[in-house]
Amino acid sequence: MPRLLSTVLTLRRNPRLLKLPPYLSLLCIIVGVAWLLLLPLDDYSRRTYISENALLPGQVHTYFGGSDQNVFRAYRHEIGALRGKRNVEVNDELETIFKGIGLKVGRQNYTYYSTGSTYTGENIYAILQAPRGDATEAIVLVAAWKNAKNEFNRNGVTLALTLARYFKRWSLWSKDIILVVPPDSRTGIQAWVDAYHDAHDASNVASLPVKSGALQGAIAIDYPYESRFEGVHIVYDGVNGQLPNLDLINSIGNIATGQMGMHAFIQERFGHSDGYDDRLKTMLRGMMNQGLGHAVGAHSSFIPYHVDAVTLQPVGNGWHDEMALGRLVEGTFRSLNNLLEHLHQSFFFYLLMHKDRFVSIGTYLPSAMLIATNFTIMAILMWVKSGDPHTSRGSNKTEEKGDAATEPAVPFTVERDLYLPLGLVISCHFLGAIPLFVFNHAPSNLLVPSFLVFGVFNVFLPRLVAYLVDLTASRPFALQHFYLLKSFSLLLLGMFLSSLATLNFSLAFLVGLFSTPLTFTRPRSGNAAIKYGYTVLLHLMSPSSIAFGGAVAYAWGTGEPGFAGGVSAALKILEYVLKEAAFGWNVWGIYIPVVIWCVWWPAWLLGSIIVLGVPKAEESRVKGKAS
Repeated sequence: MPRLLSTVLTLRRNPRLLKLPPYLSLLCIIVGVAWLLLLPLDDYSRRTYISENALLPGQVHTYFGGSDQNVFRAYRHEIGALRGKRNVEVNDELETIFKGIGLKVGRQNYTYYSTGSTYTGENIYAILQAPRGDATEAIVLVAAWKNAKNEFNRNGVTLALTLARYFKRWSLWSKDIILVVPPDSRTGIQAWVDAYHDAHDASNVASLPVKSGALQGAIAIDYPYESRFEGVHIVYDGVNGQLPNLDLINSIGNIATGQMGMHAFIQERFGHSDGYDDRLKTMLRGMMNQGLGHAVGAHSSFIPYHVDAVTLQPVGNGWHDEMALGRLVEGTFRSLNNLLEHLHQSFFFYLLMHKDRFVSIGTYLPSAMLIATNFTIMAILMWVKSGDPHTSRGSNKTEEKGDAATEPAVPFTVERDLYLPLGLVISCHFLGAIPLFVFNHAPSNLLVPSFLVFGVFNVFLPRLVAYLVDLTASRPFALQHFYLLKSFSLLLLGMFLSSLATLNFSLAFLVGLFSTPLTFTRPRSGNAAIKYGYTVLLHLMSPSSIAFGGAVAYAWGTGEPGFAGGVSAALKILEYVLKEAAFGWNVWGIYIPVVIWCVWWPAWLLGSIIVLGVPKAEESRVKGKAS
């Protein structure tokens, strides 16, 4: 044991160990990215399967069809006559239809405000009480009047009414069935779900006059087209990147392909070959939707309340008609009706790369964790180096070379001056509340100008902050302060990203990947070209530059003619992105802006300050040489 301790102490005093952490950090980044690229391979992914035996998907015969086709056509005629009428007039007619079927009807008013715009409307819903239940559980069928693309969901609403009339005739239901018809897929269903769980703002959203039991699942129908279809597109992404239980998606896919004979697609990948390229593109598209955290359909608002939900969209040109989609919904409801408890046995954290292939959290999580770990490794290195006596005195190695030859090398640490760098780190993170407030509350016509002004201000902000610190600090900013500044900043960034990876893996991975240049920041006063080149790299990887660059890439990808047309289209896309982000914050309650402006942006700001900074002792040495 004494020999082991002496060996450890000898290694600790070895200066070569301090050269190892940067290479370890780089290795973590490379392995993390490579890990993600390996996931689509057969050896790292698994085939999907049903974990909940009670679901029994596709094991019952569905009877929807025949004379129900005539009912569908009659309802479609009535719904078509309501097109273009006011929300209240539409709901009056729907209430008459619901009561004619024999359902209990409720209506709800709501109002939301975002970026100077007002979103108001009235939801209508009806409850079919289960003949064999006691109103303790319910399944929801959603058919928004307008879908997420603001298209008139004529066949979707018609099919929902036909199914409600059909379900009323059966006595096998052990759970209530709630049919909800909101005026749109963005605000109305959010107001209804919030009010159902008593989580609404009573001043803007009315309470529900009639309720049922705990919601066990929800299916939304998005069917605005009149033609027949080839297959069904399963949309499953929820708010803040949350996902429904994988058993629900697998059950729908099993019923669609096995019983209905139709194709099932995910992530808008309709020509999937199940090869590596298609798997990777599907997985990356799912990661992008999860990282953005926005609602992609009427189902998205249910998932934060642990209600498993998906949206079904008929796609393609084939021989399937609305009756086939109705049988798919019927089969799914029959499976959910079998449940004795909430779906829990399958995965809630997964990445789908094909409707029949997925990766669970235990397999994909290390890629984001490795990228977060690289920040922690460098934070520990900076903490160790900040205890070096040369850093506190602000000297460099060339000045101490003569003394080092005569004085014995005695390893010791000096007292660290924590207050100045720690105060600066805390101040920069609180400074992120300013763009967070501005971009979520500014009027829509000021979002793009504010964003562009903020982007230009970002160029000068690191210099300004460093100058203010020099004016107000009681002692000069030495090299030790820069080491501590980087240590605290990267430590917080690694801690936030590793925690976030368990909730929203895609967001943590993307933010960590864009933040990797921060790992290798340091004061660069010797070579001005390297210093300002690295500063330009940091500005290109800043949150504002990434957002604007993404808008430009999307605009040019759509084929806008000429430079002026591309820039104009990019500004329109940027305005749309900013409005959606503010809408998500004000209506859906997404936390993505907090991660961007209070975690990522402060880390970028501190990294820029470090690169542009010059320790005072070194600055005086450079001035002396110049004179």
